[in-house]
Amino acid sequence: MTAILCLTPAALPTARAVAAALPGAVLHGLAGRVDGTEQSFSDAAAHIRALFAAGSAIVGICAAGILIRAVAPLLADKQAEPPVLAVAPDGSAVVPLLGGHHGANRLARTLAAALGGQAAVTTAGDLTLGLSLDEPPPGWRVATPAAIKPVAAALLAGGKVRLEVEAGNADWLAGLPVADDGQPLVRITDHAVATDEDELLYNPPVLALGVGCERGCDPAELARLVQETLAAEGLAPGAVACVASVDLKMDEAAVQDLAAGLGVPARFFTAARLNDEAPRLLNPSDVVLREIGCPGVSEGAALAAAGPGSALVVGKTKSRRATVALARSAGLIDAGTVGAGRGRLMVVGIGPGMAGWRSPEASAAIAAAGDLVGYGLYLDLLGDAADGKTRHESDLGAEADRARKALDLAGQGRSVALICSGDSGIYALATLVFELLDRERRPEWLRAEIAVVPGSSALQAAAARAGAPVNHDFCTISLSDLLTPWKTIEKRLQAAAAADFVVCFYNPVSKRRRDQLARARDILLTGRPPETPVILARQLGRPEESIRVVTLGELTPDHADMLTMVLVGSSETRLLDAGGRKWVYTPRGYARKLS
Repeated sequence: MTAILCLTPAALPTARAVAAALPGAVLHGLAGRVDGTEQSFSDAAAHIRALFAAGSAIVGICAAGILIRAVAPLLADKQAEPPVLAVAPDGSAVVPLLGGHHGANRLARTLAAALGGQAAVTTAGDLTLGLSLDEPPPGWRVATPAAIKPVAAALLAGGKVRLEVEAGNADWLAGLPVADDGQPLVRITDHAVATDEDELLYNPPVLALGVGCERGCDPAELARLVQETLAAEGLAPGAVACVASVDLKMDEAAVQDLAAGLGVPARFFTAARLNDEAPRLLNPSDVVLREIGCPGVSEGAALAAAGPGSALVVGKTKSRRATVALARSAGLIDAGTVGAGRGRLMVVGIGPGMAGWRSPEASAAIAAAGDLVGYGLYLDLLGDAADGKTRHESDLGAEADRARKALDLAGQGRSVALICSGDSGIYALATLVFELLDRERRPEWLRAEIAVVPGSSALQAAAARAGAPVNHDFCTISLSDLLTPWKTIEKRLQAAAAADFVVCFYNPVSKRRRDQLARARDILLTGRPPETPVILARQLGRPEESIRVVTLGELTPDHADMLTMVLVGSSETRLLDAGGRKWVYTPRGYARKLS
C-alpha cells in the first residue's frame, strides 16, 4: 500500500495528480487544513512514523525534512525499510529518500514523468549503470543478495562482469559492461546451484508448477511434495513463476497456502482448457478425464501456464493425496496473464459518508478491487478512490441484485468491492451475501474468497456528534417492516422499553411508512419520561449534516426521514449545556466512584 501525504491546501492538486499516477494509493490529508482526502490525520510526524512502521510506502507532498525527521528514530535495517519519497508541492522535483532499490527510484521516475518534474535519483548504481541490481523485474528473484554489493562495487570501479544465461533472458541487464573473461560472474538460471561469494545469481520466472490434490488435502503434504520434487531435480524455488491448477481447486487451502509460501500467484484453468493440453501430457489418466473432464491436472496446468513452446521438465509426481508437475517456458512467464486468479469479494463498510471516517482497511480493500458494486450515491461518496474502477450501480431497493452481481463477478475471478454505507454488517449487505451463498450454493460463488470489512456505523457517528449517549447499554432496531413483520418489531420495542435501553432507530420514516416512528415513540414512553432526549442526526459526514435534539414527547414522524438516525435516550440519559453547545450523554455508573 502506498500512502500519499498532503499537508497544505496548496499541495492538494499535486497530491491528486500523484494519486492518479499510482492506482491503489490512498490520499491522506492533514485534518483541519486539507479536505476531501480518503484518510485524515492530526499529528503529521506520528502518522508518518505509524505508516513507516507498518511497511507502507510513503509519498509526501512536502519538504524532505519533514519526512526525514519523522522516520529518523525508526531507521535500522535498510533491507526492511519501505520507500519514502518527497515531492515538491508544485511537482517540480521528486526525491527518493529511502528504499531507492526497493521501489523508491522506480516510483520517482514514474511520478516525475506524470508531473513533468525531475526525479532526483542519487544511488550510484542507477546513475552509472542505469539499473538496480537488487531490483530485478517483477517475478525475478535474487538468489544471492549478499553478492550484490561486491558486484556493484566492481562495476562502479570500472570492471566488467561475465554473464551466463542458462534460462530465460538477460534483456533487463543489457546495460551492464560484459566480457567473456570478466569477473565477477552474473548467472541467470532456474537451477539451485552452489556459488562463490561474489557470484550474483538470478532466478528468472520460467517454471510453472502444476498441482492437483484431493479435497481437504493437508497443506503440509503438498508443500513437502513440491520441496522434494524441486530438490530431486535441482530446480530453484525462486524460478517458479506461479502455482497452477484446475479452477475446481480455487478454494483449496493446500493450493493457496503453497502459492503463498512460494511468494507467487495461484492461477487456475477450466477443465476444458486443460483438456487442450492432452496431446502433450506424459501421464494421461482416464479416471481424471471421467471425473473432471480433462486427462490430467498437474501436467496440464503446468503446460497451460508455461504457454506455447513449453515442455514438461518433471512429469506427474505423486504423494498419497497430491500430484505435482513442472513445465519450463520458452520465454518468461507473466503470472498475471496466466489463467485466472481466485475471485475475491470484499463487503466494505465506508462509514456514513465522510472520507475521514473510512478505515485504512476499507480504503485498502477499495484500492485492491477492480470492480465496485453499490448504490450510486455510495459509489459517489468514494470520490477519487473510485477512479479507474469499473462501476456497477443499482437502485436503492435492489439489494439482492447488487449482492448477486458482486458474487457473479467474484465467481469469474474478479476482485470486487461491494460498497455499503456505515458498517457492512449492520443493516447492510454482508448478511445478504452469506444468505445467498447458503441458499443457492453456486459452485463458482463458493470458490471465491469472501471478506467482510467493517466501517464506522451511523449510530457511532451520530453518538459522537451528539456527545456520549450510547456509553451504556443500548440496542438498535430497524423500523422498516419491509423485511421484518411489524409484530416482531413491536415485541422488540416493548422489550427495549422494559429494559430501559438507549434505542437507535434505523430506517425510521419513509415516504410510504409514516406511522412506525410514532408507534415506536408511544411504546418507549411506557418506560421512560417524555423529557427523554432524542437525537436526530441527518446526512452524517456530508455537507448537509445536521444534528438536532428534541424530547421523546415532542418526537413526530416529520422530524425524520430515511437519511436520519434517531437515538432515543434511556431514563438515565442527560442533556448538558456546555461550551455553547447542547451535549447528550448517558451516565455509566461512575457517580458512586466520583462521590
